[in-house]
This record gives sequence, C-alpha cells and structure tokens, in this order.
Amino acid sequence: MGVIRRKLATLRHMGQRRRALLVEALMWLAAARLALLVFPFRRVARRLGEATAPHADGAAAAGVGGQQDAVLAQDIGWAVGRMAAHVPFKAVCLQQAIAARMMLRRRGIGSALHFGVAKGESPAKALEAHAWLDAAGTPVTGYPVAPRFIEIACFR
Repeated sequence: MGVIRRKLATLRHMGQRRRALLVEALMWLAAARLALLVFPFRRVARRLGEATAPHADGAAAAGVGGQQDAVLAQDIGWAVGRMAAHVPFKAVCLQQAIAARMMLRRRGIGSALHFGVAKGESPAKALEAHAWLDAAGTPVTGYPVAPRFIEIACFR
C-alpha cells in the first residue's frame, strides 16, 4: 500500500500540465495497443503519415522546430515513457512511438517515426526490430538507438 500512496502523492504534487500529459499518454498507448492487435500493420501504417526514404544515420529527420516545440516534444516523450512503464500491458517501442506521434500531431508538431532492424543477438531471435521517434530536432521515444539497427522505413 505504501507504493500506491507514494505514487499518488507524487501525482498530487505534479503540475496540472504534466498530469494531463500522463493521462493523454495512457489513452494513446492503449489506442496504439488496440489498433496493433485489431488491424493489420499496413492499415495502421496508413495512419502514421507519409512513408519516406530512410536516412543514412537514422536520426533527427523531423527537422528543427522552435524551442517551445522541442520542450513540448521532450515532455511528451517523458509522459509516454513514464506511462509505458505502468500500463497493464507491455508497451513496446512501436506503441510508444505511435502514442507520442499522435500527441505531437494533435499539437501541430511534425515528427518522424523511424523503423529499424538488426540481426538478432541470439539464435532464437534471428531478427530484431525497433521504432523510434524524433520531433523538433529532439529525440522523443526509442532513444538511444543501438548502432546495430539499420533504418528501413520512416514516416513523416
């Protein structure tokens, strides 16, 4: 019971803006999880934006926004990461990137969602996948990206 009490106290002392971001992140993580369970990925991908060519370095393809956009993108990344650790399902990198992208889109902030693959580190995992998101020239979710991942797709 002490853990719950501590978390509620932390939430109570948190600013209203951050609390609202946490609630919104929870809703978008659940929506992303549901969409990925119910629909084929190609249908979900149509909602992610325009597919563009991958970038050689796989980073910061979203361009540079203003300082205010960068701070908001970081706050959204914080909220999504925080909630991903507390939802009753495993919120993997793809769900986190989709949730943050939707939150940024609502605010008119452009972002780039990157998909990468790497050779698995064990025979049981022949191939590994990773998704990461950047916006306003700043990392949002899925960072740091391990150097072994090669970007294969990007959505803007």
